[in-house]
Amino acid sequence: MLALFAGSARGESHPVRWAADASADVPFTFHDLKDQTKLTGFEYDLVQELGRHMKNPLQFVQNDWDGLIPGLERGLYEMVICGIEITPEHAEGIDFSDPYYVTSERLVVRRDGSHFDTLDQLKGHIVGTLKATQAERILQNHPEIEMRTYDEETNVFLDLVNGRTDAILIDGPIAQYYGSTNPALEVVGAPIGRVAYGVAFAKGKHGALREQVNTALAAMMQDGSLHKILANWKLWSPEMAAMTGDRTTLAAEPAGWIRYTEALHSATSWKARFWRYVSFIPFLAKGAALTLLVSLCAMVLAVALGLALALIRLYGPRPLASLTSVYVEVVRGTPLLIQILFLFYGLPEFGISLGPFLAGVLGLGLNYAAYEAENYRAGLQSVAPGQMEAALALNMTHFQALRFVVVPQAFRLVMPVMTNDFISLLKDSSLVSVITLTELTQTYIRLSSTYFDYFGTGLMVGGAYLILGLPFVRLARMAEKKLAQPHTRRE
Repeated sequence: MLALFAGSARGESHPVRWAADASADVPFTFHDLKDQTKLTGFEYDLVQELGRHMKNPLQFVQNDWDGLIPGLERGLYEMVICGIEITPEHAEGIDFSDPYYVTSERLVVRRDGSHFDTLDQLKGHIVGTLKATQAERILQNHPEIEMRTYDEETNVFLDLVNGRTDAILIDGPIAQYYGSTNPALEVVGAPIGRVAYGVAFAKGKHGALREQVNTALAAMMQDGSLHKILANWKLWSPEMAAMTGDRTTLAAEPAGWIRYTEALHSATSWKARFWRYVSFIPFLAKGAALTLLVSLCAMVLAVALGLALALIRLYGPRPLASLTSVYVEVVRGTPLLIQILFLFYGLPEFGISLGPFLAGVLGLGLNYAAYEAENYRAGLQSVAPGQMEAALALNMTHFQALRFVVVPQAFRLVMPVMTNDFISLLKDSSLVSVITLTELTQTYIRLSSTYFDYFGTGLMVGGAYLILGLPFVRLARMAEKKLAQPHTRRE
């Protein structure tokens, strides 16, 4: 706080946070194919130029696509720049800057498939597109076309290549970078409709910042810097020329486009692929470390809380036992993803703001505690009643009998089930990616979507999960042998 106050006293500007989903967002903001530690893309370059015109640094925040607007409303960042389309529906929930890019929808088809140039020719055929986009709304106005929607661009194009769909209707930049770069596909027909991208702000907030952004965008159009950025990525379009009045043609080569296409098609041999996979190891190791840390912390919480719930339900006062029963049924009856989103995005409305890591651990831990409670309840009930009676006859208190006699025997019985639950929790930790945590599964999505390689990258990620889980299976077996009864035959 003192540092912030000192900075304000000197008149220093603080970074403005902007968010995007850089996991698979070509050509907007994405990780450089030649150096995964760096971000690139035409929107990333646009943000850097915005910062220079605004004379204020801009700080990037990664978030999953579905969490971008909820994070904006929660105040995790001040603006979102991620190909957000300016539409009447979107404008009801968020504020927009002036458009910084205007394009159209394009059709993409297979080169060796049936030839389609217009939507009318696609009657009775399957057309893929992205969810919640202008293209989806256009297809909804053509009920004779069977529409299939997706969350990720890569999946849209993979289904077209594999023959699961007959065509794609999608934004011009995406069609160019995913369609025209694929030898099996081609962009066809005339442009359809109009799509405008704008910087998104929380509704009714950051009005002064929005005016600064609009002023900077106008200056970038005036001095030609916006034209240079778009031309660098081969994205300067007739729609942009009409909007800005800039009819000039730049002589410079589209270096960003050339660098991307060369990197995309460079690793065609097995040797090149091998070294690409080697370069993935640091990113997978980082994702695996976060996955393991979240899972371990969540499992400790689940075991402790689950045991407490089971003991209260069996031996506690009736009102508390009823409350634990309600907790177990509610948590088991609602999706884990909804619970995590509620903790992260819903609780701030009540003044409780949790960080991503804490929200992820609590979401997983509280959910699995309900399942652990049922496991422990079954284990406690399987202990012979005579064990409790014998302990009480030896002058133990009820608490001592539970602690030294009943619970240890129940714990031995549920050990295999606990191991299975931890393996399941390890895999369910992938859901924390929706609250900005880049764990192992999110790393897989980013790498596979960037390089169009789901097979090799998937084998590496599957192996990472296997390596994480196997030691705990071995530890569980050792613990089972340690807790085995004396008369049990040993190897």
